[in-house]
Amino acid sequence: MNDVLEYLLTAPIAEAAPADLDQAWARHAALTEPFRSPVDRAIAGGFAADRLGFAFLSGYQEALRQLLPEVAGAELIAVSATEEGGAHPAAIRTVLEPAGDGWIVRGTKTFTTIGEYARWLVVVAATGAVVDGRHQLRAVLVEAGQPGVTVTNRPPLPMAPEIPHATVLFEDAVARPLPGDGYADFLKPFRTVEDVHVLAATLGWLVRVGRTAGWPQPELQRLLAAVAMVRGLDLDRPDSPGVHIALGGIFAEFARLLEQSEPLWQQTDAVTRDRWERDRALLATAGRVRAKRLETAWRRVAAAAE
Repeated sequence: MNDVLEYLLTAPIAEAAPADLDQAWARHAALTEPFRSPVDRAIAGGFAADRLGFAFLSGYQEALRQLLPEVAGAELIAVSATEEGGAHPAAIRTVLEPAGDGWIVRGTKTFTTIGEYARWLVVVAATGAVVDGRHQLRAVLVEAGQPGVTVTNRPPLPMAPEIPHATVLFEDAVARPLPGDGYADFLKPFRTVEDVHVLAATLGWLVRVGRTAGWPQPELQRLLAAVAMVRGLDLDRPDSPGVHIALGGIFAEFARLLEQSEPLWQQTDAVTRDRWERDRALLATAGRVRAKRLETAWRRVAAAAE
């Protein structure tokens, strides 16, 4: 079956809980194989997840596959961008340098999601060039298991502790540059693409919760309507003001949906309900940045209309 809406309503619900992140990803890979688009795989992967953290994993991975189809595969990938001063171009101190016939990276990334489990790291590094007052960045692909890469786990976060984060030290690690500008063509659009796919996976997971707990049909209808809205976004143009404005509307509808469904959580089992209360803050972590992108999108629309 490759109709993801029908799949959400009729597919069997896997009951066995994954033992760890690797098992959660293996389940995602097995159950989402029939679906062609990354957003549909994120939705189906969220439905396969037994908790919000593993739904996030599905969305995060499929966002990378949407933006970087050339690195798509069965192995886990992680974005390694954030440094001590953040992930803005001016804060990037990790450097990319030529070495023989190839390239190497050197520096420290302070917050790499699933760093411990990733086979490949997409590292954002500075080239040393400055154009129009801005550091030029490249996104490069680095194999995590090579000798020049040291991954050190950070303490688990209070929310979604199943998803680890790490500090990663690069010491002349061999790297393969990816096409385009590391900020404009990767890091900036990735934040939007990630928002879309994580929301898609969350909605898939909520359908699973609702079906398991016997939520009423009107609630499942609202969830599927939100899924359809997410699927309708044009992710070939993630920098479009229209995409940001539409996504802002979808998030507003999603917030209302969560508020309306609040009483229904009393019908869910205690473990699922307690995890939801623990992990729901995960959905708000990018809210401030998303609000700024929405303001910028409206300003761009206003400027174009003048």
